[in-house]
Amino acid sequence: MKINSSDFSESRNSVSLKGKTVVVTGASSGIGMVCSVFASKAGANVVLIGRDNVRLKETLNVLNGGNHHIVSQDITEYDKLESIIAEYVNKRGKISGFVHCAGIELTLPLKNMNPDSYNKLFSVNVIAGFELARIIAKKKYIHENGAGFVFISSTMGVTGQAGLVGYCASKGAVISGCRAMAIELAGKNIRVNTIVAGHVKNTKMSDELFNRLPESAVEKIEEMHPLGLGDPEDIANAALFLLSDSAKWITGAAIPVDGGYTAM
Repeated sequence: MKINSSDFSESRNSVSLKGKTVVVTGASSGIGMVCSVFASKAGANVVLIGRDNVRLKETLNVLNGGNHHIVSQDITEYDKLESIIAEYVNKRGKISGFVHCAGIELTLPLKNMNPDSYNKLFSVNVIAGFELARIIAKKKYIHENGAGFVFISSTMGVTGQAGLVGYCASKGAVISGCRAMAIELAGKNIRVNTIVAGHVKNTKMSDELFNRLPESAVEKIEEMHPLGLGDPEDIANAALFLLSDSAKWITGAAIPVDGGYTAM
């Protein structure tokens, strides 16, 4: 096989989102904020969705130039989601990417869990993201060239941990649901992948968790990550790749970005 330099155009072998529009949930803090910033630096227009309007504006202020848009919205109010997507698309164009970063954690032993506890976790971690994916995948909203959908899951979705039955169940549902979604949406050239994230420092969720735990427990968590704890940037870099055309042949994957946690 003869190879020419022209076979490797910028769009095929680099992480670029130039000209794409990407929707990011949980964009007001943590991984969602960093994903939004990295997407803008890669050339994307970003639709930032979150509950905290003040922090969304803070995120917006650090994005690279582009046609960005913020939406202050509780994504568990499912009946409002399609109007958000429709309004943006009608004014600014179709969508090429979606990253579901919004998520909540609940540490409770099984004996203290109840249906409301499970509903709270699944409503944010699973249902809202799947509902947005269903909406964005409609022909009138999705870009003609297809799109990349990325869901942020967790190592807890594949390994399990005492006190996290509901959280583990929700993150496991994200992984298995996205595999099915990937098969169903392949005909529309929509790729659906999951990032199986390890413990990441400097996010609201991780700060709250580590503040609750004794120092010995935090040290044990660190020891379970051969490369140490991660940063939001580590997850955002993986998401950026999966959104880009460089990942055009990857779908249905659950990719560990966990510092070696799941290899232990």
